[in-house]
Amino acid sequence: MILDILDKLEDASSSMPIVVEGLKDVEAMRKLGLKDNVVSLGKGLTVFAFSEKLSKRHASAVILTDWDRKGGKLARMLKDAFGANGVKADTDLRAKLVLLTKKDIKDIESLPRYVERLRDMAGAP
Repeated sequence: MILDILDKLEDASSSMPIVVEGLKDVEAMRKLGLKDNVVSLGKGLTVFAFSEKLSKRHASAVILTDWDRKGGKLARMLKDAFGANGVKADTDLRAKLVLLTKKDIKDIESLPRYVERLRDMAGAP
């Protein structure tokens, strides 16, 4: 199921940005095979300014923030800011990842190691 979500993220990244919180999250996505169109909110721009800048190049985006309290708040702020700038925000894939992993991990940065553990367990006799 998680691999299905990662496949959907990869498909989505061919036509829209995947928005993550920081550079470590971008690196985690690369480790998972998402090399294109992963964008870090980073520092320096407000959420609204970031959304406004992104809206000049894209009509839609996937929000993939961490699932801690800060990440949830940031996801809501991004969704509102994208909406105000005419960008369709997809939060469904984030919600599915949260449901599948929230007992074990709480952030994007931990996802590659988590997926690796699942693969090891599946391959175990």
